[in-house]
Amino acid sequence: MSLIRLYDEIISVPDDMTYAELARKRSREKEQVMLVREDGKLRELSKKVKDGKSVSFVTILEQPGFETYRRSVSMMFMKAVQNVAGWANVRRIILHFSIKYGFFYTVEGDFDIDEAWIADVESEMRILVKKDIPFIKRSIPTAEAREIFCEDRMFDKERLFRFRLASRTNIYELDGLRDYNYGFMAYSTGCLGYFKLYPYKNGILLQMPRRRFPGEIPPFEPMEKLFKAQTDAESWAAKIHIEDIGELNERITSGDMFEPILLSEAYHERRISEIANMIAERPEVKFVMIAGPSSSGKTTFSQRLAVQLNAHGLRPHCVGVDNYFVNRENTPVDEFGKKDYECLGAIDVAGFNRDMCDLLAGKTIQVPSYNFQTGMREYKGQTLSLAEGDILVIEGIHCLNDELSESLPKESKFKIFMSALAQLNIDDHDRLPTTDGRLLRRMIRDNRTRGYSAANTISMWDSVRRGEDQYIFPFQETADVFFNSALPYELAVLKQYAQPLLYQIGESDPEYEEARRLLKFLDYVIGIPSDNVPANSILREFIGGGCFHL
Repeated sequence: MSLIRLYDEIISVPDDMTYAELARKRSREKEQVMLVREDGKLRELSKKVKDGKSVSFVTILEQPGFETYRRSVSMMFMKAVQNVAGWANVRRIILHFSIKYGFFYTVEGDFDIDEAWIADVESEMRILVKKDIPFIKRSIPTAEAREIFCEDRMFDKERLFRFRLASRTNIYELDGLRDYNYGFMAYSTGCLGYFKLYPYKNGILLQMPRRRFPGEIPPFEPMEKLFKAQTDAESWAAKIHIEDIGELNERITSGDMFEPILLSEAYHERRISEIANMIAERPEVKFVMIAGPSSSGKTTFSQRLAVQLNAHGLRPHCVGVDNYFVNRENTPVDEFGKKDYECLGAIDVAGFNRDMCDLLAGKTIQVPSYNFQTGMREYKGQTLSLAEGDILVIEGIHCLNDELSESLPKESKFKIFMSALAQLNIDDHDRLPTTDGRLLRRMIRDNRTRGYSAANTISMWDSVRRGEDQYIFPFQETADVFFNSALPYELAVLKQYAQPLLYQIGESDPEYEEARRLLKFLDYVIGIPSDNVPANSILREFIGGGCFHL
């Protein structure tokens, strides 16, 4: 028998008991238990209980448990596709990207995909849930793993693992389906009962629960503009032959990165020029409203757009909505009693509208400047008025919300949503979350410009994400245009800056778990210096050395 501390209780358990068996007997959580924390470290439920350990369970409500659920449902979906179509008939299953609460896939093979076929796959997934099939984890030599990937026609994974120094690799098996997964997996299919399949565009949308409502499947809401932005990004990455991290590493090791960097930056410049042209063709537009989540590169984008608007014969003026923050003492508090700088109430909406309407009426306004050290709005004598051909480029998280600019005529506004939508995944079956790229960007910038540690940035990230979900993403489909600020090569550059910061986080720090996850991911990428990154690149907003005043 072994003695362990389960929460605050010392209990005795059989030596050969797994954490999955312990969870079924002694878990006090109501939601699905996905993982276990053993002495503060995440472990899969298939692990045997160890004597003297301190143990607590991780449910789908926590981010690691939530990601484990989604990752496991994804592998179960692939197994169901193979069962319905026949293994020999499936050439390739590609998880492209996330759309709100689901994953978008395409399936290539010698069969027709229609609504009936998709319904058969969903039925097969539900059969797999009822069978309660375990995910079996095996540690094998990396060379053997590469042979398995070739044998199973997963050539993207074989390419990825050419650049792995680790001598051994973890392979998961689900009822004969072998795969490598970036992260922990569930104990078995029995806890994966919430999902729904939808035919969408040229593929399949696998809808899954929201983290905070694990027992509900939200209805699928097509997001046409987001989908187009993501597919355009994939098409561009394919043109420059950087579709996944394995291909990126191949380009780096061949010494062939100068051209991809220049082409990626040229693509951004072309897209910004196209947007400027769209604005110039609408003379009624006086306000360009730019919104996007944290670390999208809104400030650099605004200034690059201003340059292009100038080239199109307009006279742009950049305005930051942050300068209209209410004085800190008047900032609303959130549900936890903390000041909520993300909500619309943190902005002097009335004052913003008054100034914008005065500008439309031909009046001159005093331009405010918010002092983030004192928490006070200040006026330093800067004035602004709009003449013929003048246009305002306004940047802020609420810019797509019409409540911010409720007094302005609809036709006077041109709305832009921007985000760093990841253009490459780890491999066909493992996606790179868009939020990971933005977190790395912010971590580097916060350290460089504010002296924040990586732990500081990680500790705030969940709150930042909640604000984005509430105040930014609900309005993204109202934008006139999307701009994707991600660059196919950027992870190779960010790695050099992020790794040292992440290694500063100690095992006793609450952020250690997340730091290790990010370090593990960065280990897949070969780093490159930033020498060839242009001075006007959006990436310079984060790593420094840019030509714009930020």
